Amino acid sequence: MSCTDSDSSSHGGGGGDYKTFRQISRDRLLYEMLKSSSSGDSRSSWKVLIMDKVTLKVLSSSCKMTDITDQGVSLVEDIFKRRQPMPSMDVIYFIQPIKENIIMFLSDMSGREPLYRKAFIYFSYPAPKDLVSRLKSDMSVLPRIGALREMNLEYFPIESQAFTTDHDRALVDLYSRAAENSRQVDNSLNIMASRIATVFASMKEYPLVWYRAKGMDGSSAATQRDLVPVKLASAVWDGISMYKTTIANFPQTETCELLIIDRSIDLIAPIIHEWTYDAMCHDLLDLEGNKYVQEVPNKSGSEPQKKEFLLEDHDPVWLEMRHLHIAEASEKLSDKMQNFMSKNKAAQLQQRDDLSTREIQKMVQALPQYNEQMEKLSLHVEIAGKINKVIRDEALRDLGQVEQDLVFGEAATKEVINFLRANQDSRSEYKLRLMMIYAMVHPEKFEGDKGTKLMQLAKLPPDDIKAIQNVKLLEGTNNKKKHHGAFSLKFDSQKRNHALRKDRTGEEETWQLSRFYPMLEELLEKLGKRELPKDEYQCMNSPSSSTQTGSSHSTHDTSARSGPGNHPQSRRSRRTATWAKPRSSTDGNSSNSAGTNTSTDFKNMGQRIFVFIIGGATRSELRVCHKLTAKLKREVILESEDAFCESMTLDVLRWYVGVGQLEIVRLCLVSPTGQLHESR
Repeated sequence: MSCTDSDSSSHGGGGGDYKTFRQISRDRLLYEMLKSSSSGDSRSSWKVLIMDKVTLKVLSSSCKMTDITDQGVSLVEDIFKRRQPMPSMDVIYFIQPIKENIIMFLSDMSGREPLYRKAFIYFSYPAPKDLVSRLKSDMSVLPRIGALREMNLEYFPIESQAFTTDHDRALVDLYSRAAENSRQVDNSLNIMASRIATVFASMKEYPLVWYRAKGMDGSSAATQRDLVPVKLASAVWDGISMYKTTIANFPQTETCELLIIDRSIDLIAPIIHEWTYDAMCHDLLDLEGNKYVQEVPNKSGSEPQKKEFLLEDHDPVWLEMRHLHIAEASEKLSDKMQNFMSKNKAAQLQQRDDLSTREIQKMVQALPQYNEQMEKLSLHVEIAGKINKVIRDEALRDLGQVEQDLVFGEAATKEVINFLRANQDSRSEYKLRLMMIYAMVHPEKFEGDKGTKLMQLAKLPPDDIKAIQNVKLLEGTNNKKKHHGAFSLKFDSQKRNHALRKDRTGEEETWQLSRFYPMLEELLEKLGKRELPKDEYQCMNSPSSSTQTGSSHSTHDTSARSGPGNHPQSRRSRRTATWAKPRSSTDGNSSNSAGTNTSTDFKNMGQRIFVFIIGGATRSELRVCHKLTAKLKREVILESEDAFCESMTLDVLRWYVGVGQLEIVRLCLVSPTGQLHESR
């Protein structure tokens, strides 16, 4: 018996139905691992599933408990907890191939009285030869092993087109001042690279590996932080190359593209307010992960009951609303509720007092569907109402306007001062985010002690100036400007008009405050056209002649910072957009907004694009991936090293000089609980 890779591919190619990234992960776990693991002669049709902490998170991120029980699993156990013997049942071990797990397995299955009948072992990544030899050397255990395979699946899908490597210390390990020449850098990179490589092993995809090579063109000396994407790309490539030679039927020519970048490509996106329903939920509400707790009044008059709802892909209302502007989502929800109440039979009958027996019977028959739909709609109406209340109470519309005008070069010190004076009681975190944006657009205002008066006006503590200064840690080398004299913030702003963005042509601002876009959108469009700037981006492997990307293969040397638009809209024309319903929308069920969550036709998809952002990803970047999936006809999958379980952002950094501690305030960040859950 040998340790083999699971050899049945679940990739959607080869003429079969196209499967999304998350579907493939789920199907492999449920069907290749759970369903196929049975000795056939067991006295019980039920099985036990044993996992460690990491693999529990892997399974939880793709499957619900009902999915697992449907495959004959009656009990889920922790490998390190004391367990009752079940000698009549088969057992599945989904574990990391590490020494501690192997010791626990041998303890379970060796001797005259093993805990289980037959063991099916699945490793989350390739097992070291010495551990496999140790398993095979125990002759009392060997006959009791029904399978020994490598699933090569150690990543954490947290959304239909997003996953994480779940390494929340990576930012500190890679970008703090203590990271220079630290072994922690290599350890963090190895963990991330190993888990990223399992994505391609699991999906049997062979990527072109693009990476940001900032400072490697000789124009300036590359720092340790500049080399992080380069080192990660190299480690990922080594892992994929190994899989290419060891996994049966692994592609030998490129089938997709991987772009590895770091947070320095866009330091605005994690800080500026994103005005979609999805982002507002995670930014303004007190969510626990992707879980919203609703308080339902108790008919007896006692304390209200608490019901938990998961804002996930299974919720059709969430799928429709998540990428809409909050104003549009609010209007559509209101219209949906009115239409539902006017058209649903149960709702109509409930408003009448003179019901016949037949009408009562009809109402009872319609109640289950009525209650389910009513519950979903009322949930999102409540959420939207809470968000709009926070927006009003915190003057976020005014703040958002100043933020976006700063980024587009149409506001300066005067507008910032006016906002701070008019909103003295605004939350400190909102004012700090505004100050960080201001510092990026106008770095000269924070040279030396120049920023002190503004910080005093904002009533922010002195330590917060260090948070603003330490965005420099993520910026790395500036290839395009030479610095002279003392340290100063240079966030690669465009000096001629202090703008960090240009208006994109062909995309009208339908809703107020929907003007901002993350730089990832331009990067991915350039990747699709093979127009990434040569001085900043390189490829680990040269494209083969048979590679088909569905886009032009020509390469042009362009600037990553230059926007595609040559004719920005005027300030006046842009202000015609209002918070109210746009003229192009005639009812609550249709909209021409750019943010509308349209369905994607997966039948004619081209090659996938994977993009890994070192340092955290944002909600706006996730929205862009969904948008470009439909536009480019290529599934775009967003990855990051830190947990973004239905929420992905790194927002505010505070670096306390001399303490050696990096505090990350995550305004929209949620970590996976690592627990199997039921969805409502």
